[in-house]
Amino acid sequence: MRNSLTQLWLLGALDDAGDLTEIGKAMVEFPLDPPLSKMVLTATKHGCADEVITIVSMLSVPSIFYRPKERAEESDAAREKFLVPESDHLTLLNVYRQWLSHGSSDSWCLQHFIHPKALKRAQEVREQLLDIMRQQHLSISSVGSDWDRVRRCLAAAYVHKAARVKGIGEYVNLRSGMPCHLHPTSALYGLGHLPDYTVYHELVLTSKEFMQCVTAVDPAWLADA
Repeated sequence: MRNSLTQLWLLGALDDAGDLTEIGKAMVEFPLDPPLSKMVLTATKHGCADEVITIVSMLSVPSIFYRPKERAEESDAAREKFLVPESDHLTLLNVYRQWLSHGSSDSWCLQHFIHPKALKRAQEVREQLLDIMRQQHLSISSVGSDWDRVRRCLAAAYVHKAARVKGIGEYVNLRSGMPCHLHPTSALYGLGHLPDYTVYHELVLTSKEFMQCVTAVDPAWLADA
C-alpha cells in the first residue's frame, strides 16, 4: 500500500495530503496502469500523443515477438531489423508503423516472427484510447521523427523506474538501489556502450532481475519529472 501511494505521489496523481490532484483525476479516466496514464497525459503537452498512444497500446498486449528454438537465429535476425537504438519502446512503435505500412498483413507478421493477433489487439486498444482522448477533448498530435520528445514522456511516466549504470550490463534502480540488468534482446544491449540512465517498463525475474522494455533517457528529464 505504501509503495503504491508513493508511486502515485511521484507521478503527481496524489498531493502531499493523499488527495487526488487534477492530473490524478485525468489519469483515472484511462483503463491503464498509472504510469501509462501519466505517459499519455504528458504526451498531450509535448505534442506526441499519437506516438505514445501506439506505444502504450503495444505495452498493453502480450509480447509481440516469438522465438521458436529451431529458428532462433533467424528470428533474432528478423527482430534486429526493427530495433531503434537506445529504446525498446520506440522499437515497438517502429514495428506497429511497419505493420500498418504493409497493410496489416498476417503473412508479413509470420515472416518477421511477430504475433499477428497481438498487433490486432494493440490496434483495438489504440482505438479505445483515442476515443477516450476525444471524449476528454485532449490533443492528439504527432511529432514525426522528433522521438526525443517521446523519450521525455517516458522519463516522466517511469521516474520511479529509473536506473543508472553500475557495471557491465548492470544497472541499479535510482530509488531502491536494486540491481537490474539489460536483457540480451533489448535494443540497448548491442549498442556498444551503456547509456548512463534508463527507464524500464517492468522487472522480470529469471536467472536475475532483467529490465523489460528499456529506454535511455537524459538525467535532466528525470530531474524535471
